[in-house]
Amino acid sequence: MWHYFPGKYMPSYQVNRALTQAHYGGGEFAEILEVASNIDPDNRETFNVAWLNKGNEVFEIAEAYEQDKAFVSARRTYLRAFNYLRSAEFFMNLHDNRKIDTYLKARDAFLRAIKYFENEVVTVEVPFEGSFLPGYLFRPEGVVNPPVMVMFGGLDSLAEELYFGISHELNARGVALLAVDGPGQGAALRLNHIHSRYDYNVAGTAVLDWVIDNLKDVVDVQRVGIAGISMGGYMSARCAAFEPRFKVCMIFGAVWSYYSVWKGRNGNHPLAEIVQHIMDAESYVEVIEKLKGFTLENGIAEQISMPTYIMHGEGDKQNFVEHAYNLNNALTCEHVLDIVPKDESGAQHCQVDDFTKTYKMYDWIAKKIYE
Repeated sequence: MWHYFPGKYMPSYQVNRALTQAHYGGGEFAEILEVASNIDPDNRETFNVAWLNKGNEVFEIAEAYEQDKAFVSARRTYLRAFNYLRSAEFFMNLHDNRKIDTYLKARDAFLRAIKYFENEVVTVEVPFEGSFLPGYLFRPEGVVNPPVMVMFGGLDSLAEELYFGISHELNARGVALLAVDGPGQGAALRLNHIHSRYDYNVAGTAVLDWVIDNLKDVVDVQRVGIAGISMGGYMSARCAAFEPRFKVCMIFGAVWSYYSVWKGRNGNHPLAEIVQHIMDAESYVEVIEKLKGFTLENGIAEQISMPTYIMHGEGDKQNFVEHAYNLNNALTCEHVLDIVPKDESGAQHCQVDDFTKTYKMYDWIAKKIYE
């Protein structure tokens, strides 16, 4: 992976992430590099401020376009504003007074953008344990009742993020995407206070039941798949293991044991406060204890029955490639293991450094879900 900040993985990873999402409307190269030039990689506050300032600036430009009824320009500009504000919010301290306001502004930017999409985006609320899981249905143009992939993001991610790239690639292959904020993610966490859980299949089944009951006139409810990215690689696999009605499973970044990911870290890790938040834990010690349940070991992976695709980078520094090999060895269903070699672009976490390496995954998923 190219390091904008030599030797500084996490801030460089975020720059690469934004540059990749820019191909799908989530940024502009010049703006992203301008933001990066204002970041001191050893000072997290400069990261927050640089993205926040650019997000606010671009949001104002989008508002001006909207007021002038230049709706195409407004749509594209709001999408960039969303992604910049999302980047700013993610690493803000949980006690930072700017955090929730930044999240709400980012979400507002996305909601304003989708009003002007040529192909209607359906916003959904899936009832869940006295509250609801919010999401978005992105559909391919010109396809009547397409198959649909239900998808959860990663650690404390936002459903809106899944629009940038994943929805494009699935839609281009005739498959709809239902991007959902699951427990511990996005609005489900920030607004509805629903925390993460090891038995993510409970949420997966709730979403599947809702799709079958409410979207039968919109998508093909006999062809519903499950997908997840990053930590979502655990979530999708867990859902697939306990919900055989899913037709295919897409694991975009394998997680054999999320406990093993974190037991070798400590409370000073850049993401430690975030994982503590999603787990509703009082301490890092409590986080580690709760994460013991987040595993595909002990016969869980073997229960996955539908065709499954595992995508992973050999150079992944967040979830090591051994997770993919362990899962591959345990699966008894039809499956593909796709490892991007460490000496190639795309070998980093969730192919953030070369999204073109994921094309084969979408081709395979589209083929299998239509069979």
